[in-house]
Amino acid sequence: MPEAAPSGSAPSGSAPSRSAPSGSAPPGAAPSKAAPRRSGRVRRFSPAERWIHRATAALMGLCVASAACLYLPALAELVGRRHLVVTVHVWSGLLLAVPFLLGLASRAFRADLRRLGRFGPHDRVWLRAALRRDRVTARPAGKFNAGQKVYAGWLAGAVLVMTGTGALMWWTGLVPLVQRTAAVFVHDWLALAVGLVLAAHIGKALADPEARRGLRTGSVGRAWAEREHPLWQPEQPEQTEQTEQTEQPAPAGPAETHGG
Repeated sequence: MPEAAPSGSAPSGSAPSRSAPSGSAPPGAAPSKAAPRRSGRVRRFSPAERWIHRATAALMGLCVASAACLYLPALAELVGRRHLVVTVHVWSGLLLAVPFLLGLASRAFRADLRRLGRFGPHDRVWLRAALRRDRVTARPAGKFNAGQKVYAGWLAGAVLVMTGTGALMWWTGLVPLVQRTAAVFVHDWLALAVGLVLAAHIGKALADPEARRGLRTGSVGRAWAEREHPLWQPEQPEQTEQTEQTEQPAPAGPAETHGG
């Protein structure tokens, strides 16, 4: 009967044991394949959509700034040149529709307009949870949540009303004095409402760096998309370099060439 091999040594004539690589699972653990990481980035906005947003934001900023210089005495005295300020205000307001109209040539922009115009049952769930400040109930959302849809629809209607009433104020001969007075009343109060809504919109954007990054670069983190917009299925995923490296099969080492 052969003598038992000392503890920790291999029996005579047997193949040398393969040492486990550093960081491997402990003995007895089930072997597991490395799952591909989901820390990549996904495409959210096309270049055309980003430029539409930037142009609209710049024109809206000119509108609000020039309106403040017209209605606040302190700013009016500081800036002066009222006629120039009025001209800037009128033309920035009239040009607000231009980025939108040019953007209709973009297929991605038209697709997002259709998404913004659809309001489904999950959007009602999102709105109820948001209005009740319910942090427990899940807030399902597609590419755009219900709050973004309501904001986009309200702002589009407000811009149309502001453009119409502003035209009546600028071209005084279009309607009698009574209608012009009503137009001034609607224009002024709606302008105040637009300013408050824009301030809230900017506040939400400042509180969400990843959303701002999506508008700046066109892509967002996959984890953010799955958390904030779980019903959205990105059509063009963009993997980071690190994710691509983890998904590529590693070259076979010496221990893997035995066909086990």
